[in-house]
Amino acid sequence: MKSLHAPLPALCATVASLLIAGSAWAADAKPAFKPDPAKGQAVAQVCGACHTSDGSRGAPANPIIAGQHPEYIVKQLQEFKGGKRKSAVMNGMAAPLSEDDMRHVAAFYAGKTAKPGAAKSKDTIRLGERIWRGGIAEKMVPACAGCHGPTGSGIPAQFPRLAGQHGDYLEAQMNAFRSGARANSAQMNAIAAKMSDVEIKAVSDYAAGLQ
Repeated sequence: MKSLHAPLPALCATVASLLIAGSAWAADAKPAFKPDPAKGQAVAQVCGACHTSDGSRGAPANPIIAGQHPEYIVKQLQEFKGGKRKSAVMNGMAAPLSEDDMRHVAAFYAGKTAKPGAAKSKDTIRLGERIWRGGIAEKMVPACAGCHGPTGSGIPAQFPRLAGQHGDYLEAQMNAFRSGARANSAQMNAIAAKMSDVEIKAVSDYAAGLQ
């Protein structure tokens, strides 16, 4: 009766070939990408005109991106480049960026610390707080804190950090979501569509004062 097991020399040769193939694959495998903030700073030189050199507290019409989640920054740059998010300025700025460029830039801004913001309107602070913490039950608007956190810290990639963000910018984005002019978040389009001007302004101003 023939043995059901392969001869030892043949078995050794098979194992050796697998080890060699595995070694070759490991040699060809690319190392994990590591974003370089220094490279990001170089790429971001042109960004300073709108976002300031460190991404913090520029003009209220432009977002504060210092301290923003790098995953979220990359996502927005990808969507500006792909046209999913519309902006006459940012579509052109993102167009020449490679995926590596985006990650380097995101790492640069994420490593900065945003300066604290403040709410401007004492008259609407309670309304803004109520919407942020508890939503608007009668309109089925969920609490902002459910996705962006009680202190506005957000969740990487999915939900941005909003604490200290310019209230004017947040209000403009909420209005854009409501009108459909900004269409890269179906969730925010649905939420903003149910909110009034007063409610949007109040919660935007409240978020600006979160720390």
